[in-house]
Amino acid sequence: MKQIRKTSLCPILIEEEDGYIVRLSFQRGVRDEKNDRGASPLLDEAFEQLERYFKGQIKEFDLPIKLKGTDFQKRVWRQLQKIPYGKTRSYGQTAAAVKNPKGARAVGMANNKNPIPIIVPCHRVIGADGALIGFAGRLDLKKKLLKLEGALS
Repeated sequence: MKQIRKTSLCPILIEEEDGYIVRLSFQRGVRDEKNDRGASPLLDEAFEQLERYFKGQIKEFDLPIKLKGTDFQKRVWRQLQKIPYGKTRSYGQTAAAVKNPKGARAVGMANNKNPIPIIVPCHRVIGADGALIGFAGRLDLKKKLLKLEGALS
């Protein structure tokens, strides 16, 4: 089951499968599917937690997720979940943390394939020089998320 809702950040699609969140994606030019509210308690909870996060009321998500990808991608995504709220790591630092110190580009590709951004916080990974690069959800959204968390002034 999937649902699109307008959020205070942008319209977002969330998909659940077998009681797990499996996908979150940023949408453009879509309508809010308000008539679907209540169709899935998990989707309702996911959207509620997102709004609380956008308002600065929570710093972590408490949702069941299922990550689908290669073993390497899953290692990277698990590492992203360890980056604290309000902190950033470079692609190189993340590569070293997953025992692939020369794999900054591979980490970038794994970030690009992250099926559940925000909840799996790929927006917290930046260039070695502090540049905001490589966010599938658009760089303007990455900047907003990092400002929200206090990682950018």
